[in-house]
This record gives sequence, structure tokens and C-alpha cells, in this order.
Amino acid sequence: MDMDFKQLALAIKTIAEEKNLPEEAVQEVVEQALAAAYRRDYGDREQEIRVSMNLNTGEVDAYVSKEVVEKVGDPAYEISLGDAQVIRKNAKIGETVEIHEKVESFGRVAAQTAKQVILQRLREAEREIVMAEYEDKIGTVINATVARVEGNICRVDLGKAQGIMPRSEQIQGERYYPGQRLKVYLKDVERGFRGPQLVVSRGNTEFIEWLFRAEVPEMESGAVEIKGIAREAGVRSKIAVASNVPGVDPVGTFVGGHGTRVNAVMSEVGEQEKIDIIVFAEDTVEYITNALSPTKVSKVTLDEANHRARVSVPEDNLSIAIGKSGQNVRLASKLTGYELDIEAENEGAPAAEEAKPAEVAADKPKGEKPKLKKKSELENSLLEAIEEHGE
Repeated sequence: MDMDFKQLALAIKTIAEEKNLPEEAVQEVVEQALAAAYRRDYGDREQEIRVSMNLNTGEVDAYVSKEVVEKVGDPAYEISLGDAQVIRKNAKIGETVEIHEKVESFGRVAAQTAKQVILQRLREAEREIVMAEYEDKIGTVINATVARVEGNICRVDLGKAQGIMPRSEQIQGERYYPGQRLKVYLKDVERGFRGPQLVVSRGNTEFIEWLFRAEVPEMESGAVEIKGIAREAGVRSKIAVASNVPGVDPVGTFVGGHGTRVNAVMSEVGEQEKIDIIVFAEDTVEYITNALSPTKVSKVTLDEANHRARVSVPEDNLSIAIGKSGQNVRLASKLTGYELDIEAENEGAPAAEEAKPAEVAADKPKGEKPKLKKKSELENSLLEAIEEHGE
């Protein structure tokens, strides 16, 4: 099987177009493979050989490098000064000259070797180009199509490359199926044995920020910004926002008219994920109070050395402050960077106050459920009521 150089030249152009590779890169790969084939058929394995190919005519030329010496010991690597000066008049001993050889064809084995090398090097070149292209897109949101789902891993097609979305980067409760179109956040590009490995995410905080960036043009102008995000993907997110322009309401800007902006983000991440947008504050107490929204906070006591805070809330707000499975306080802690201890505001009250149940009840806001009293207290209250009625 001799190698048809004209056909090979045509194949180079076709491959370059199909794989969207620069023609020069493909030509370089082919010339390296032909140099290896030349060594096998006409030269020696250790010889330094350069091959050039004319893509228009299909002509192949080989150039063998040899050292100029006084007395030739190994003709495969050395050339006499007289012969060298025929090739290049000013050649000197110790220099290297290239001897031109016209290549007409290769034998079957050499041609097969060249073919394998070309395919391998083309794959490597393609990977490098993919790596270079997607490395520039790290930290952005791109469109993807689900290729297949393998256990906890979702594989997505990104156009020129495949990406993987591990369970840890998925939205909780979200189901994926082949052909499904998604937006994904490109986290990283890793060099793998089978080529570039692109790690994508839908469950990280950066994904939420990018979705808002697409919906809130004021972020680009710098009028408003996101100061922090705490997220449990598929369940709930808390986003702290701030305004850099006097008179601009940051929360209203992110929510949008009739909630259009926040609803657009929720439709992408799933309606089951609730998004709380709160106002960022430089004052830590105020920030913690805002972060626990929609809870009414009575008092915040800071322990700045240990980054802890004790938060007192009305008793009927205790469950709201903590949230389902501790979710609200957990997200508020992530957002503010403080470990939050939630307590009802009457916890730790002096014992003297407990001796005056009637007064405590009187101070309670109207409509608030009274606390259950001890049996002895109930009896005393009942007797007092009978006596007053008798009077």
C-alpha cells in the first residue's frame, strides 16, 4: 500500500475544515508523521529529518540534517566538508547542513505508521485547541445539551467538547434526560487521559449570580451589585444586594416589575427553589437582621472574636427564624459569616418576672397566644376571679 500524496494533501484540507482546525496545524502534524515514515523506509531512527509538503501539488520533500566532518565515520549522520560545500559554499566543519531528498512514495508499513501517527496527533491538536477555547470561558454560563446520564453523573454536550456535571454540582431534585437543553456554569477545564475534561455546574452560587447578571442590566453599569450569595441548590437561596447610586432600591431592582426578573431566574433553576433578596449592610447587626428575613429580630448580641452572634426573636417567630430543618438560620450564617444562635426573646428572663403572671400577660401584644400556666397559678387566678365577681 503506497501512500497517495495528492490524496493526502486533499485530506488535510478536508480534515482542517471538518474539525475546525487551522490548516497549518494539520499540515504540521502530517509532516511530522511523514518524517517518521521516511526514517523507517529510507533513513535511521535517530536521524534528524524535516519533511515539507506542498498542499497544492502533493509533492513531498525530505531534508536530512548531517554534521560536517573532516573524515566521515557514519554516512547516515555525517558528511565530508567537500560534499557539504557543494550544498552550501560557506559550510564549515562542526556545522550542520540539510540534504534534500525527493520522496516519491512509502512502503506499506511506513504508510500505515504514518496514518496512525497522523490520527493520534490530530486528536492531540484538536484537544489543545478545545482546551484553549474553553479555558477562556471558565467562569461563564454556556448553553449545553444533555448527552447521557450515568448514575450520579450527567454528561453534557457543549458543542466542541463534552462536560460532566457531578451530583455535587447538580440542583437537588432536578431530573435530566438526553436531548434536554440547559444553561450551565463552566467551573474548570482539566486535562484528562481521553482529552479535556470540562466540569460544569448548576448548583453553585456563581450560576445564580450569572443568571441575575443577564436579567439585571444595572449590574453592568455598577448601579447595583450582589454582595453575597448563600445557596442550597433546589431548595433556597439568600442573596445580599446593595445600591451604589442614591435613590436606587437594590431589592426592587433585582426583583423587577411584578417580580419579572427574579421569576426569570427561578424558572431557570426551578420553581421549587425559593430566592430571598435582602439588603446588604456594613453594620453587622443590621446585616444579620436583614439576613434572617422574614424573621422579626428583637436583639442581636455579637461575639466578634469568635464570629458568633446571639439573636433574640419573638417566640412566635422562632420557627420562622430557624426555618425548615434549620435552613433559614443556616443560610443566614453562610451569608453573614457569623455562627448564629437563635433564642426566644423571653429566654433567660429573671425569676422575679415569672412570679407575676398577670403582669406579663398584660404586657403581651394583643392577639398573641398566652403561655400555659402551672396548675397552682390557674387555681389562684380562678379564685381571684370568683372573689372579684362576688364583690
